[in-house]
Amino acid sequence: MENEQSSLTDKVAEVLEQLLGMLSLEGSFDIDETEEAVFVSIETDDAGRLIGHQGETLTALQQILNQIMFRQVDEPKRVILDVSGWRKNKEADLEARAKAWAEEVLETKAEMPLEPMPSWQRRIVHMVIEETAGLKSESVGDGPDRHLVISVDEQP
Repeated sequence: MENEQSSLTDKVAEVLEQLLGMLSLEGSFDIDETEEAVFVSIETDDAGRLIGHQGETLTALQQILNQIMFRQVDEPKRVILDVSGWRKNKEADLEARAKAWAEEVLETKAEMPLEPMPSWQRRIVHMVIEETAGLKSESVGDGPDRHLVISVDEQP
């Protein structure tokens, strides 16, 4: 089992080095494997270029890395990328904003449609709303227009 784990992290490191090289980006990264996923924290002086507008480049790079891993590894795990702590900060910000949105919906009893966001960000908001008694959230729309609607849960 230890060899499988080390070979998975070695493979992630190898593929990530190749991808960063193709993008002409220099930096370092740490890899932490858990039961559920492989977390990669990248440090680079060119973080903005790697993150992209609203994390779009980071999301695309993560998707490419996951596609490669799922094709090349017998028992792959989801790879989650973070650059210079951007994702971690974004998650904390989203959790705080989701709590504020939850309070507003509970007070006003009015539906709250949110701006479109990537699936990993919607998931964070879903989890916060799920923990809030009396509320529900639903993803609506397709593709880049997919967004959440937070509303009062009418079910007892």
